[in-house]
Amino acid sequence: MADEVGQPPPKGPCCRAGLPARYFCTAGRGMEPFLLREVRTRLDAAQVEYVSGKVFFTTSAELSMLKELKSAERLFLLLNKYPPLSISRNKGRVIHDIQKLVNETPRHWLDMVTLWRSLHCQEVKEENRCEERPDSQKRKLEEEGSIQNKKQKRELILETVSGETHIENHQSCNASEVHNSNGLSSGRLFLEKTPELIHEKSGESSSCFSFRVSCRCSGALAKIFTAQEMGRIIGTALMKNFGWKADLRNPDIEIFVHLNDIYSVIGIPVFRLPLASRSYIKIAGLRSTVAWAMASLAEIKPGAFVLDPTCGLGTILLEAATEWPNVHYLGTDISDSQLEGAYTNIKAAGLVDKIRLLKASVTALPFQSESIDVVLADIPFGKKFKITKDMTLLPDVFKEIERVLCGGGIVVLLLSQELYKRLSGDIASSLGTENCTPASPCKQSAMMLVSNTKGKSIVPTTVPLSTQEAEREDTSDKRMTFGSLVLVESLEVSLGKTDAFICKYKKVTGGFARS
Repeated sequence: MADEVGQPPPKGPCCRAGLPARYFCTAGRGMEPFLLREVRTRLDAAQVEYVSGKVFFTTSAELSMLKELKSAERLFLLLNKYPPLSISRNKGRVIHDIQKLVNETPRHWLDMVTLWRSLHCQEVKEENRCEERPDSQKRKLEEEGSIQNKKQKRELILETVSGETHIENHQSCNASEVHNSNGLSSGRLFLEKTPELIHEKSGESSSCFSFRVSCRCSGALAKIFTAQEMGRIIGTALMKNFGWKADLRNPDIEIFVHLNDIYSVIGIPVFRLPLASRSYIKIAGLRSTVAWAMASLAEIKPGAFVLDPTCGLGTILLEAATEWPNVHYLGTDISDSQLEGAYTNIKAAGLVDKIRLLKASVTALPFQSESIDVVLADIPFGKKFKITKDMTLLPDVFKEIERVLCGGGIVVLLLSQELYKRLSGDIASSLGTENCTPASPCKQSAMMLVSNTKGKSIVPTTVPLSTQEAEREDTSDKRMTFGSLVLVESLEVSLGKTDAFICKYKKVTGGFARS
């Protein structure tokens, strides 16, 4: 890791008024490169470093900018980062070392909590500003997403970090039982009685500050203590040092602790909900962070035509359209229910004038040859990513994608591990070696489908099969083999219970490349 382990982040007073603060984000396995690039470009972050599943950085960016991170799962204010705890046969000594995470730097803890409270106040003010503008798009999205957000909040209370974002096997705990520990029944300490405590600094009332501990433990330490036990140990130290009250259901603050054989990290969540929870996605499909990562690789330019030929619920198109708005987006799917779900999401996001949906098969796309600049697709073969008879369609799928793609165009695919292995070994050799010939310019043909749609409500459209077949017949001699799609890069990412590969291809032969 780049900076010194154990070096405390800047204290609260130094982090205000636009001065830098130290944060970290959690990320799904394989998403770290995307997050590294994003914090540098979006936040102008410094001291950027990462370990598996986490990216650390320093920035003076406003809270509104931090909320725009698309490849992160959750954002935390870094309270402290230490070397891994030494493991001893003496259990009492290990308990003492765990408590030292709190006991050694109480002033720093209070400074960082004060900073967190100032960030929290900013978030409340932003929410209040949105409420004062009921006609704004953001207010509309918040109202429409209230049911989903309430459900997500409840889930965050009942469980700790989502299993899909965990990088290692671990156990989760909340310090719900910490008040039952020995020595905690002595009189409560109110915050105004200690000069350096938070409520005196913030000028607020002296009501007791409540907390819960979310603890993740892995490696050698997990063989000695459960996450619940360590949560109680840390919670006890917090109560004894600061007089805080444990509250599982509705705490003022959550303390996140991750202890393993590489580091010990303590942080405070900046937002109540994960950054990965998009308010505009009403019907969940592909994980939003992975969808955004795919779009970020596609080199999308203003005025381009971007196609998802297996759009499903439209997650990839939504992530692309919210980040790169001045683009023509097209989505096709053979399933009516998927198209209906996609339209629900698109309408909730206010993007009906940006994304056009059509009912069509991925092996018979209703577009002229070389009419599309970018293709983004989650290839959905087989239930839960297992190889099935649908594999026999893969050559036709890739030929069709290749046919509609402009010379120099980009294809970004999400492939299961099995599909990736099969493509690496079989597809190239199973396809023919047809000659390639130039095709028609890109923009003219695609514009026929999306022109005159501005300001109108766009609904899924069925393209007659005869039209698709005619287009395929007219351009059959212009088809190019899969060999013209050259693999640029592939990245393995986690989808939770399974892994997949994001593969980027570029069309380098046939047609003409556009700048």
